[in-house]
Amino acid sequence: MSDWASLFLGVIAVATLVTAILQVAVLVAAGFLVRRVRRFVDVVETEVKPILGHLNSIGSDASRAASLARAQVERVDRVFSMLVDRLEDTLETVRTALGKPAREAAALTAGIRAALAIIRDIRAGRSRSRADEEDSLFI
Repeated sequence: MSDWASLFLGVIAVATLVTAILQVAVLVAAGFLVRRVRRFVDVVETEVKPILGHLNSIGSDASRAASLARAQVERVDRVFSMLVDRLEDTLETVRTALGKPAREAAALTAGIRAALAIIRDIRAGRSRSRADEEDSLFI
Protein backbone atom coordinates (compact mmCIF):
# COMPACT_ATOMS: atom_id res chain seq x y z
CA MET A 1 0.00 0.00 0.00
CA SER A 2 1.09 3.42 -0.63
CA ASP A 3 1.53 6.19 1.86
CA TRP A 4 -1.43 8.08 0.42
CA ALA A 5 -3.75 5.13 0.83
CA SER A 6 -2.68 4.70 4.45
CA LEU A 7 -3.17 8.38 5.08
CA PHE A 8 -6.69 8.37 3.58
CA LEU A 9 -7.50 5.18 5.51
CA GLY A 10 -6.36 6.90 8.72
CA VAL A 11 -8.47 9.99 7.95
CA ILE A 12 -11.49 7.77 7.33
CA ALA A 13 -10.89 5.93 10.61
CA VAL A 14 -10.58 9.18 12.58
CA ALA A 15 -13.74 10.62 10.93
CA THR A 16 -15.67 7.44 11.74
CA LEU A 17 -14.45 7.59 15.36
CA VAL A 18 -15.46 11.26 15.68
CA THR A 19 -18.88 10.49 14.15
CA ALA A 20 -19.39 7.60 16.58
CA ILE A 21 -18.38 9.77 19.56
CA LEU A 22 -20.77 12.55 18.43
CA GLN A 23 -23.61 10.07 18.00
CA VAL A 24 -23.02 8.69 21.50
CA ALA A 25 -22.97 12.26 22.88
CA VAL A 26 -26.22 13.07 21.08
CA LEU A 27 -27.83 9.89 22.48
CA VAL A 28 -26.70 10.73 26.02
CA ALA A 29 -27.97 14.30 25.69
CA ALA A 30 -31.29 12.98 24.30
CA GLY A 31 -31.54 10.62 27.29
CA PHE A 32 -31.03 13.55 29.70
CA LEU A 33 -33.58 15.58 27.77
CA VAL A 34 -36.10 12.72 27.87
CA ARG A 35 -35.66 12.41 31.64
CA ARG A 36 -36.14 16.16 32.12
CA VAL A 37 -39.23 16.17 29.90
CA ARG A 38 -40.62 13.18 31.82
CA ARG A 39 -40.09 14.98 35.15
CA PHE A 40 -41.72 18.12 33.71
CA VAL A 41 -44.70 16.10 32.50
CA ASP A 42 -45.02 14.44 35.92
CA VAL A 43 -44.97 17.83 37.65
CA VAL A 44 -47.51 19.24 35.20
CA GLU A 45 -49.78 16.22 35.72
CA THR A 46 -49.63 16.53 39.49
CA GLU A 47 -50.27 20.26 39.32
CA VAL A 48 -52.92 20.23 36.60
CA LYS A 49 -54.88 17.18 37.74
CA PRO A 50 -56.51 18.98 40.71
CA ILE A 51 -57.22 21.99 38.52
CA LEU A 52 -58.93 19.77 35.96
CA GLY A 53 -60.92 18.15 38.76
CA HIS A 54 -62.03 21.57 39.96
CA LEU A 55 -62.91 22.63 36.42
CA ASN A 56 -64.94 19.46 35.98
CA SER A 57 -66.73 20.16 39.26
CA ILE A 58 -67.41 23.76 38.23
CA GLY A 59 -68.73 22.58 34.87
CA SER A 60 -71.08 20.06 36.44
CA ASP A 61 -72.30 22.67 38.96
CA ALA A 62 -72.90 25.16 36.16
CA SER A 63 -74.80 22.53 34.18
CA ARG A 64 -76.95 21.70 37.21
CA ALA A 65 -77.63 25.39 37.87
CA ALA A 66 -78.60 25.92 34.24
CA SER A 67 -81.01 22.98 34.31
CA LEU A 68 -82.56 24.26 37.56
CA ALA A 69 -82.91 27.74 36.08
CA ARG A 70 -84.52 26.31 32.96
CA ALA A 71 -86.98 24.34 35.10
CA GLN A 72 -87.84 27.47 37.09
CA VAL A 73 -88.35 29.52 33.93
CA GLU A 74 -90.63 26.83 32.52
CA ARG A 75 -92.58 26.74 35.78
CA VAL A 76 -92.98 30.54 35.80
CA ASP A 77 -94.07 30.40 32.16
CA ARG A 78 -96.75 27.83 33.01
CA VAL A 79 -97.94 29.90 35.97
CA PHE A 80 -98.22 33.07 33.87
CA SER A 81 -99.94 31.16 31.10
CA MET A 82 -102.51 29.79 33.57
CA LEU A 83 -102.90 33.27 35.09
CA VAL A 84 -103.59 34.83 31.69
CA ASP A 85 -106.09 32.08 30.84
CA ARG A 86 -107.90 32.55 34.14
CA LEU A 87 -107.95 36.33 33.76
CA GLU A 88 -109.42 35.99 30.28
CA ASP A 89 -112.08 33.60 31.62
CA THR A 90 -112.85 35.96 34.52
CA LEU A 91 -113.13 38.99 32.25
CA GLU A 92 -115.41 37.09 29.88
CA THR A 93 -117.59 36.05 32.83
CA VAL A 94 -117.74 39.63 34.14
CA ARG A 95 -118.49 40.98 30.65
CA THR A 96 -121.26 38.42 30.24
CA ALA A 97 -122.63 39.00 33.74
CA LEU A 98 -122.63 42.79 33.47
CA GLY A 99 -123.18 43.21 29.75
CA LYS A 100 -126.60 41.58 29.48
CA PRO A 101 -128.16 43.47 32.41
CA ALA A 102 -126.60 46.72 31.17
CA ARG A 103 -128.12 46.23 27.71
CA GLU A 104 -131.46 45.37 29.29
CA ALA A 105 -131.25 48.46 31.52
CA ALA A 106 -130.40 50.62 28.51
CA ALA A 107 -133.36 49.21 26.59
CA LEU A 108 -135.64 49.76 29.59
CA THR A 109 -134.36 53.33 29.97
CA ALA A 110 -134.94 54.02 26.27
CA GLY A 111 -138.48 52.62 26.59
CA ILE A 112 -139.20 54.79 29.64
CA ARG A 113 -137.85 57.89 27.85
CA ALA A 114 -140.03 57.16 24.83
CA ALA A 115 -143.06 56.70 27.06
CA LEU A 116 -142.31 59.93 28.93
CA ALA A 117 -141.86 61.78 25.64
CA ILE A 118 -145.27 60.57 24.48
CA ILE A 119 -146.86 61.60 27.76
CA ARG A 120 -145.18 65.00 27.53
CA ASP A 121 -146.43 65.45 23.98
CA ILE A 122 -149.96 64.57 25.03
CA ARG A 123 -149.89 67.02 27.95
CA ALA A 124 -148.48 69.79 25.84
CA GLY A 125 -151.47 69.51 23.61
CA ARG A 126 -149.67 68.54 20.54
CA SER A 127 -152.18 66.64 18.60
CA ARG A 128 -150.62 66.76 15.26
CA SER A 129 -149.39 63.51 13.96
CA ARG A 130 -145.89 62.43 13.53
CA ALA A 131 -146.23 62.58 9.74
CA ASP A 132 -147.06 66.26 9.85
CA GLU A 133 -144.06 66.88 12.01
CA GLU A 134 -141.78 65.06 9.62
CA ASP A 135 -143.18 67.01 6.65
CA SER A 136 -142.43 70.32 8.31
CA LEU A 137 -138.86 69.28 8.88
CA PHE A 138 -138.38 68.15 5.30
CA ILE A 139 -136.35 70.51 3.18
